[in-house]
Amino acid sequence: MSKTDPGALSMSRRGVLAGGAATAAMTSAPAAIAQEAARATAPAPSQPAPTMPVSFEVNGKRQNLTLDTRTTLLDALREHLHLTGTKKGCDHGQCGACTVMVNGVRINSCLSLAVQHQGDKITTIEGLGTPDKLHPMQAAFVKHDGYQCGYCTPGQICSAVAVLDEIKRGIPSHVEADVSARPQVTNMELRERMSGNICRCGAYSNIAEAMEEVAGVRA
Repeated sequence: MSKTDPGALSMSRRGVLAGGAATAAMTSAPAAIAQEAARATAPAPSQPAPTMPVSFEVNGKRQNLTLDTRTTLLDALREHLHLTGTKKGCDHGQCGACTVMVNGVRINSCLSLAVQHQGDKITTIEGLGTPDKLHPMQAAFVKHDGYQCGYCTPGQICSAVAVLDEIKRGIPSHVEADVSARPQVTNMELRERMSGNICRCGAYSNIAEAMEEVAGVRA
């Protein structure tokens, strides 16, 4: 029967400590590497959105705002100035519910950044008339039942007012056979120019009649 060498089983205190330290180092190394990798891939702290001051005239009143540079004119009017008559429909420039007039020209306010309009004169539906003193176009819409649910109506009216001004200034449209001739107020002309304003309720004929009355070609 062989005997085990006592020296083979013996281990010094120093050896135990050294072995434990090596094992701990080997165990902690993957965790440290993982932590370092996580820090490297972590998203940078978010920075505040850039802002810019802008000043414009809305319905005859000077407005001074400091806005996120991504703010649309539509959101500036609705959320910052609380002029909620201008509606947010598609928010893609396809329905015309957000139509306002800037320096007398109609635009889709959802497609325009507010900071682009420094010094401009903006007219919304609130600036055209009041319940006690309607704009002639507003009164004509009521008379000819140019709305049903009414959601698109502010944009329709702003666009209608601008359309008659376009015709008055001689700006041609796509339906004119001769674009050098002075445009006339006809039903087809009005329908073409208003085609960017969508009415889910289908009040198009009544809208055209209201515009014809304001233009003086219909009693």
